[in-house]
Amino acid sequence: MKTMLLWPEGAPGALGSSNEDCPAITPYLVEGDKNAAVLVCPGGGYAMRADHEGGPVAEWLNTLGISAFVLRYRVAPYGYPHALRDAQRALRTIRYRAEEYGVDPDRLGILGFSAGGHLASAAGVLFDEGDEEASEPLERKSCRPDLLILCYPVISMAEGVTHQGSKENQLGIEPDPELVKRLSSELQVTAATPPAFLWHTSDDGAVPVENSLQFAAALSRHHIPFDLHVYAHGEHGLGLAGGEPHTRSWTEACASWLALNGYTK
Repeated sequence: MKTMLLWPEGAPGALGSSNEDCPAITPYLVEGDKNAAVLVCPGGGYAMRADHEGGPVAEWLNTLGISAFVLRYRVAPYGYPHALRDAQRALRTIRYRAEEYGVDPDRLGILGFSAGGHLASAAGVLFDEGDEEASEPLERKSCRPDLLILCYPVISMAEGVTHQGSKENQLGIEPDPELVKRLSSELQVTAATPPAFLWHTSDDGAVPVENSLQFAAALSRHHIPFDLHVYAHGEHGLGLAGGEPHTRSWTEACASWLALNGYTK
């Protein structure tokens, strides 16, 4: 299926009408009905979206019997809350059109890399159950993902832990401290946060491993199940890591975790 605009009549807050102003999802569907599904958020520091963390990841999910949707979310000059609003709209859209897409609306996860991992984590902690009074039926759907897959994610906006470029592109140079706290996902975890799979490398030179460690610790405090995999070596931005003998096993570990959660066939 071809790319579908999330707001066909124009996204709220759009600065123009180019592709970069028009958030969208590209479906990668597997055959059958009631398939599990995952929304994929490529990374790129909220400045761009890395191609190798989009389509190839969706195709890998397809090999597991999982339908995937690659999100084209807004990046700089768009800041908060536009990317999060785009992800939430995508989750609502997939649920609303679940029968058409052949997916199970109750098995809908979100996966993100780097800044896309921040977006995915934010979707997992800053969700709502839909607006029952909304005139548009789609907006009555929940935007809570049922599970999180976070790959070398930016999690925190705190100094010394965050990825500075991602922080500045989302919140500006001198952000409101309350907004910094709100967008630090490790501080927003509750008992309602979905289960999570995280992986990182201990020597990541762009996004410190403390991001994943702090999120895992927050999940643990709230008794939320999680898998955490930290590899000794590996540069930032590996994606599927197919050429890396050490870190490429993350996909096998993730597939096992997805099976544990009832997402694979």
